Amino acid sequence: MNGETRLLAPLVPTRGYFPDFLTPAEGLLGMDAALEALRETPAVRLHDELSRLSAARPLPTWIREMAEGSTRSLGRLAGVLQRYYEAAVAPHWPRVQGRIEADRAARGRALLDGGADRLLASLPPMLRWRAPVLEADYPVDRDLHLNGRGLLLLPSYFCRRTPVTFHNPDLTPVLVYPVEHQTPRLAPPEPPERCLSRLVGQTRSAILQGIGVGCTTSELARRVDVSLASASQHATVLRDAGLLLTLRQGNAVLHTLTPLGAALLRGARPAEVHG
Repeated sequence: MNGETRLLAPLVPTRGYFPDFLTPAEGLLGMDAALEALRETPAVRLHDELSRLSAARPLPTWIREMAEGSTRSLGRLAGVLQRYYEAAVAPHWPRVQGRIEADRAARGRALLDGGADRLLASLPPMLRWRAPVLEADYPVDRDLHLNGRGLLLLPSYFCRRTPVTFHNPDLTPVLVYPVEHQTPRLAPPEPPERCLSRLVGQTRSAILQGIGVGCTTSELARRVDVSLASASQHATVLRDAGLLLTLRQGNAVLHTLTPLGAALLRGARPAEVHG
């Protein structure tokens, strides 16, 4: 992954200009939509934006080829971005998405309570609403005139200190702003199995995981290493919560997971990432 990360470095310098096509507004709909929009970037736009980038620093051959309209190089870029996302972002995505959704909820509440004025006034401190102008701490001095167009506000977990907007003023006006961070860095996620234990208790978590494709109360007690009475009691609680189904078979009962129980258990297992 380090080698592929180095491939991206010339396109995203630590300061200064970077191409607008790398941050399509379709990213609001998810990574798949963003990559699709990137692959469909018009050749003329690629040439203009990458030429601007090359004026500040030399670019590798494959990026220069992309600037000249190479669809193969553009596809290579999309692949590198997909793999980088899977390795560096996807493992943390539930936490990132949760923080973004919390910010959207806060902005939506402000909009409902006081309209556009309240919404714009609720933005982070680096943005100041002084009607009819939204001022922003920005690396360079510039004015962006909407001219009757709307402004798409995008909260970002990875945008820090200052907001970001497209360099090209003719593109749909987009303002990417930082969400509030409670910690200075993205901490490693807590193991999902531990979270499930904290939610339903260690024994009931073990019972959910021990049921498998179905088992009797006696089998469940052996698998979880609890008494028969304890296994029966916990199974009853989980059944009443809609997580188990219990069917009688002769003198025994068979416990199986409900769709809700299976979904809860899947959430406690590491998700597989497919290329």
